[in-house]
Amino acid sequence: MPEILAPAGGPEQLAAAVRSGADAVYLGTNTLNARRSAKNFNDEELFEAVAYCHAYGVKVYVTLNTLVSDRELADVQKGLKTIAASGADAVIVQDLAVAALVKRCCPTMPLHASTQMSIHNANGAKALERMGFSRIVTARELTLHEISEIANSVNCEIEAFVHGAHCMSVSGMCYFSALLGSRSGNRGLCAQPCRLDFKNEHGRNFALSLKDMSLLSHLDDMAKAGVTSFKIEGRMKRPEYVAAAVNACKAALNGEQYDIETLKNVFSRSGFTDGYLTGKRDVTMFGYRTKEDVTAMQTAFGKLAELYRAERQCVPVKARFTMRKDTPCSFTLSDGEYTATVTGDVPQAALNRPLDKENAFRSLAKLGGTPFYVTEFDCTMDDGLMLPASSLNAVRRSAAEQLYTKRSAPKAHRFFDQIPPDKDVLDKPFKTALRLHFTSAEQLFNAPKDCEIVLPLAVLDKHPDLIGQYEDRLLVQIPTLVWQENEASVTQTLQKLYDMGVTEAVCDNIGAVEMCKKIGMTPHGGSGLNIFNSDSLSKYADIGLFDACLSFEMSDKQCFAIRNEIPVGILVYGKLPLMRFRACPVKGLNGCAGCNGKRTLTDRKGESFTVQCENKKYSTLLNLVPLYLGDCDLPKTDFVSFVFTTETKEECKEAMEAFLYKKYPPFKRTTGLYKRGVL
Repeated sequence: MPEILAPAGGPEQLAAAVRSGADAVYLGTNTLNARRSAKNFNDEELFEAVAYCHAYGVKVYVTLNTLVSDRELADVQKGLKTIAASGADAVIVQDLAVAALVKRCCPTMPLHASTQMSIHNANGAKALERMGFSRIVTARELTLHEISEIANSVNCEIEAFVHGAHCMSVSGMCYFSALLGSRSGNRGLCAQPCRLDFKNEHGRNFALSLKDMSLLSHLDDMAKAGVTSFKIEGRMKRPEYVAAAVNACKAALNGEQYDIETLKNVFSRSGFTDGYLTGKRDVTMFGYRTKEDVTAMQTAFGKLAELYRAERQCVPVKARFTMRKDTPCSFTLSDGEYTATVTGDVPQAALNRPLDKENAFRSLAKLGGTPFYVTEFDCTMDDGLMLPASSLNAVRRSAAEQLYTKRSAPKAHRFFDQIPPDKDVLDKPFKTALRLHFTSAEQLFNAPKDCEIVLPLAVLDKHPDLIGQYEDRLLVQIPTLVWQENEASVTQTLQKLYDMGVTEAVCDNIGAVEMCKKIGMTPHGGSGLNIFNSDSLSKYADIGLFDACLSFEMSDKQCFAIRNEIPVGILVYGKLPLMRFRACPVKGLNGCAGCNGKRTLTDRKGESFTVQCENKKYSTLLNLVPLYLGDCDLPKTDFVSFVFTTETKEECKEAMEAFLYKKYPPFKRTTGLYKRGVL
């Protein structure tokens, strides 16, 4: 039976999850995690939470699922030491540096790959399995068939979201909040600008807000597809929400009716959608929080508190009671793994009614307020004896307390304080290469002969003559998102280009790195890999990356401090991707009909943002003005990247020449996060 995994943003939500029947919970500590605005758990609360959950047979997964800087890794190691001592059952991570830290310091701790890692195809799942991940949280945007294919490609566990809020962007690929106000979603501080009112060209409001997902009617099919854990979103939600979602999920998993209206009332955005799982990615997926939704929530909360008011008796135990003449009575409780035996008072001769088995069971099986319920009761007693109710209550309470203590005792993981192994650091180059990324063949201009040219897979497939023109300075850009349904066709096209002489590829996802290596291409890391520290860069080097462009969420100080054993670069020009979508926000009722691949969204201030389609597989929301670092103090990197998206040929050339010749750029621009960094 798949597990039901519930969110626990704080102690109240934790209790609601356990008492409602969750099999596992996920929670954050004061160490970096993807919901830093939740209450979370301090060190003492973490130990209490794990003890409480383990007493009830509930697992605890701790989130360490953000990008971390070089300076923060020491704090992460300290936090991990506490997590290991608490006996938590797994950690959930995004950053490969954190994953490597777990493997070095706490090798028995299971690793779960966060949905922030954007695993959306089998190649990505296989890469993480080889790196030691025991569970993968798949991207929310997958269809049932895609989940099934990924699950069948690996031996590790598959976890999938089944209820709760949808991020508009593919997780791990959203930079909107960071670029708007330095509150990075990759750092657990998303300010949710997508929930503001953006209007598309069809006049549809709140075009960046999706309805919440609810896949409870599909749980049986998802289990058959290989999903082993059903995850409920909501570490920022109230305990009533947690209780309602867990109860509904349990009912659905058991084939019983569940109260969909209560679920809608407790929290939804104009109802629910299953559009990603079913592949129906149309305008019906979109919705926002209305006044009616808020009013319904207030009405629903009262009765929901009853769902988690009492402790849940969920642990079956065997009980044995012995009462002999002139001997202290004894009472034993056993859950099959742990046993607690206590002795009590010496029985007395019965003046009226002696104690019989039925009455003994009635007194000793009263285990309310504990995790336990009696399934077997063995009783041995001499005739004509009695014990007062107070004596029976005392041994019952003592045995239950002892068993609870044994079950909740920390099962600490061994922890080894270690520092990362020294790596050979490359000498910084005297000359920095230029890497020019184009979106279309029409943008190509006469760039200097030493420039590297990056062209999208679809462009090279359509214009194979360009291969001979650029030869060994040509790199192919693998699509940032290669959905499982497209993986085979993309691999086939890459193989064809490789056979034609294209041997280098830029990868923005770990799945693309895996794809390259299988074909024999040399993988180069794009900024989409979210490389935010030296250890993450080192880990990518270990799996075969030739060079890498650092995350554009890094500040100048962080870029200057990077230790690199492979060549590195930074992005110095380009309209940065704010979000990546599988459910396109600019679609109308007729889908893609009449769309030229470039549409706009307008915010409340009247500013227009371009949405650029990527061959009808996904789309990208671009920033208003390009990043430009030509007038900034830059580190001595091995290359700098220019990413051209909506620019004309003349504008592409203009941007490059402004950078090369230190001209004042004749266009509006931003330094992005290079000067201010992220929180």
